[in-house]
Amino acid sequence: MKFIQFLSSSAIPIIIAIIVIYGLLEKNKVYDTFVEGAKDGIEIVVKLFPTLLGLFIAIGALRSSGVLDCIIQFIAPITNILHIPSEIMPLAILRPISGSASTAVATDIMTNFGVDSKIGLIASTIMGSTETTFYTIAIYTSCVGIKKTRFVLACALLGDLVGMLASVVIWGFLS
Repeated sequence: MKFIQFLSSSAIPIIIAIIVIYGLLEKNKVYDTFVEGAKDGIEIVVKLFPTLLGLFIAIGALRSSGVLDCIIQFIAPITNILHIPSEIMPLAILRPISGSASTAVATDIMTNFGVDSKIGLIASTIMGSTETTFYTIAIYTSCVGIKKTRFVLACALLGDLVGMLASVVIWGFLS
């Protein structure tokens, strides 16, 4: 067990050392390359900041205004027919929008229902089988400058829906 802990804590420094050694062997200016990469990273952050700020404000407004609860109540008849637990609906709605908000909701679900409960297992599977779609699309498309994301968004949301429904179906069979 101590070997695994040692390996885990030394993995990043070992990888950094390998990169530096490889750069020196290839006769690259390792530090200068690092500084140029950091400059490019800062430029990307500055370009992405307005998009991220808009997403975070929208998520905060959605959660604090009660709109999320209204949406869940509105779709409750459909989710009840499909035997989708209403307790995971906040997670299912927020997961495509925000990773941090969905992590908070998933943590709340685990605290209230337990990690080994059916609800907890469904929440865990949703977290592992879906993506923060809006965030990912916003980041990738704004970096590259793509403006038409209509089909990307539809396909990505369909993938999220399939992941969520599969999570419910799988744990419906297994529990």
